[in-house]
Amino acid sequence: MSTQGGAVRKLEFQDANLANRLFGPQGANLTLLAERSGVEIGTRGTCVTLTGSDDLVEVCAGALTQLYGLLREGRPVHPQDVDCAWRILLREPGSDIRRIFSDTVYVASPKKTIAPKTISQRDYLAAIRENDLVFGIGPAGTGKTYLAVALAVSALMRREVKRIVLARPAVEAGEKLGFLPGDLAEKVNPYLRPLYDALHDMIDFARVQDMLETGVIEVAPLAFMRGRTLNDAFVILDEAQNTTPEQMKMFLTRLGFGSRCVVTGDVTQIDLPTQTRSGLIEARRILQGVEGIRFVQFHEDDVIRHPLVGRIVQAYERSQREAAERGK
Repeated sequence: MSTQGGAVRKLEFQDANLANRLFGPQGANLTLLAERSGVEIGTRGTCVTLTGSDDLVEVCAGALTQLYGLLREGRPVHPQDVDCAWRILLREPGSDIRRIFSDTVYVASPKKTIAPKTISQRDYLAAIRENDLVFGIGPAGTGKTYLAVALAVSALMRREVKRIVLARPAVEAGEKLGFLPGDLAEKVNPYLRPLYDALHDMIDFARVQDMLETGVIEVAPLAFMRGRTLNDAFVILDEAQNTTPEQMKMFLTRLGFGSRCVVTGDVTQIDLPTQTRSGLIEARRILQGVEGIRFVQFHEDDVIRHPLVGRIVQAYERSQREAAERGK
């Protein structure tokens, strides 16, 4: 049905308990969906009324219907799932949310699983499973490194590889390493902290420490890769935009038999000295189309944020616009 204000769509959910869980505490999930879409959402009992432009109303209806289906299967629905379902269907209206959310990566055990939340994340997981070398390129917060570490841990637990090697370039941004306190390991450790954080989120702390001590997992600066050949390993290079072309070539040629490699980076956040070319940009130019290598591009709409973070970003953007208008 359409009115002068746009399309109107009504949805009736039979199970009141599931409907309440779909709507969220005090209707928080519906409020989030309304904020994201601009669609007016009203409720009466288990009935939802959607009012807005035809396309956006259909996307919202599809998101709510599919999320309700997940609840009927016994799967929980969180605000992040509502946000992700909205963005997936906005990008690809015919998508099956259940299939995307069900593409789980078993990490330490079947109880600890990680699933893609966007179309790009789904394609990224498929690319890593099907290729020996994958580049994940895009902005921070899109899950590039986290998903790669999850697949690495999963491969290790399934004994598909014998070890995990995580590397990062230690680019000096603001402070010179030589002036920082401690030995070399202590100087570069802050650069590697995000990789440790991902590991500790998937495996309990004591087990991670044991794997680090025995060399089953290695977290190291990129410079430590020189002269090595990495066999039967799952190798990840993070923040690859901060490599030089020479460093990138050195790293890629470390790959040995039975190994897989994932390279992640954001070409808009390069911290290299001026006039220094990024190895990631060069690799994308040189290796595009090479058999066995896949490039997956992430976008701003793949960024997974807490709903409150989204509102904070919007508030800052609004403030900047208002300041710009006052300055005219």
